Amino acid sequence: MRSRQLQTVLTDYVEAAAGHLRAEVQAGAEVPFEVGSRVGRAGTRGTPLYCYRALTGEFIDEREAALKRLPCHAEAAKLLEGFDGLERYLANAGADVAHATRRARARAAMRLLLEDVFQEQTDFQARPDRVRAAIERLEHSAFASPSQLTLVATLHGLAICSPELQLAKGLVIAHPEAIEGVPQGALAASAEAGADSHLLVVHTTEQDDPREGVPRGRQLLRDLLRALRLFGDGRVALGALGWFRVAAGTWAPVAIGGGGRRHGTLVVTIEQEDELRAFRNLVARRAPKGDEVAWALRRFELGCERDAAHEALTDHVVALRALLEPEGPASGLLAGRVAALCAAPEGRAQLSERVAEALAVERSLIAGTSVKPATVRALVDELSAHLRALLSDVICGHLDPDLVTLADELLLAPADGEDLAEADCAGGDAKPELEGKAQGDPQAEADDEAEADVDDEAEVDGEDEAEVDVDDEAEVDGVAEVGPPRSAGPVYAGSSTGAEAEPGDGATSRAAADEADEGDEADDPVGARSVKRSRRRAVKRR
Repeated sequence: MRSRQLQTVLTDYVEAAAGHLRAEVQAGAEVPFEVGSRVGRAGTRGTPLYCYRALTGEFIDEREAALKRLPCHAEAAKLLEGFDGLERYLANAGADVAHATRRARARAAMRLLLEDVFQEQTDFQARPDRVRAAIERLEHSAFASPSQLTLVATLHGLAICSPELQLAKGLVIAHPEAIEGVPQGALAASAEAGADSHLLVVHTTEQDDPREGVPRGRQLLRDLLRALRLFGDGRVALGALGWFRVAAGTWAPVAIGGGGRRHGTLVVTIEQEDELRAFRNLVARRAPKGDEVAWALRRFELGCERDAAHEALTDHVVALRALLEPEGPASGLLAGRVAALCAAPEGRAQLSERVAEALAVERSLIAGTSVKPATVRALVDELSAHLRALLSDVICGHLDPDLVTLADELLLAPADGEDLAEADCAGGDAKPELEGKAQGDPQAEADDEAEADVDDEAEVDGEDEAEVDVDDEAEVDGVAEVGPPRSAGPVYAGSSTGAEAEPGDGATSRAAADEADEGDEADDPVGARSVKRSRRRAVKRR
């Protein structure tokens, strides 16, 4: 398969480079030459013929810095970084880039492409036939291996603004018209997903045994679907049927495993593409296994794949209980803990009522009582958003996996008004001591001085040291491994609320930030230190 976007961008770059190089020649720059010889038609006994050969490569290398500043250079280099045949293309050209970075290899490939187009030229005319042939030779490098496996699947409920979105080496999301050579079945929207339009996911890898490559490819697509659901919403779905082929063979159908039905559309803007790449890599590396978070994550995915809203409601409730109610449903603590983590203090009561309503609706559905479908869908959307926020923040490291302890500490932490009341009471009790000082009681003054010395020593040896230790721990926890920066968030089209949301939002970090000192944490991009300090203040207040 060939990428139309790669062809277009490389063609634009070659034409821009041709214009710059022609301008250099017209300004007086000279292309160096070397004198070569070749034997005439009569063979080895003939008279050698001498000729001049233009050293186009040297002329281009001397102007590499200026060529990097061309508008198309950055986009072309970025696409080539994810090009599957990059190493083979450089190896065939004899380039020594064994220890170079991926970005340096992409720039070397662009330089070789220009040398191929303008070989032995001095006028630097971008002739269409030579440009097309040079780009085809580069693209052919991606199909040189007979063991290459290509897997194609359909993706529904997602919209991207670029023709293609390169997530990693060998993993691309693209519009169907942006890629040549895809199977015909992948060009038609899947009837099972009920979508009017869709995207394609293309995964390519080197596999000696295709029977092993197909299951690995299916798992990679499932991991991608999980990351997309946590990044934006659970409305994204995979088509039930995919296609694979080995090398340039024929396409064969393969079951992907389904992915539920999409609800609305998650829009990823160009500005959010880098954030999505980082988030997918983080989720792939840090996805939990074998604990409460892993159980809740699987229940969240099952809820996203349900056709019926009442079934999804039960899945999300079970997931939240696994995270926040280990004591069991009889404790009645789930609603308050969800509100503590997913709402600001002034909105906790309202959110607690909504969670309690969702639990009551679930019990009514179990008992067979009729409930309006719109009510169930609204509650499912709300619970899904809060559950997604908690899961993504735990996986990214924004929140500690022990959500129960954190929620209880936030609930037990007194409000600012209570702090002021405690200060007033302390001030009232101190009046007799102040009166003793004013009357010049020597015994009172001596006692005060001794008490002050003890307090100062205790503060230096105890509280300040503990506070430094906590701050150091928060700094390490917040910086050691963090998720992608929070941007304006994906935009949802066709949702029931019509609102915008942020990946990892849902008030998970907002609730913790409201309990912390906002001024001290202004430079903290992920809120990890805010959560740590809010927990420290809650313990100190108790």
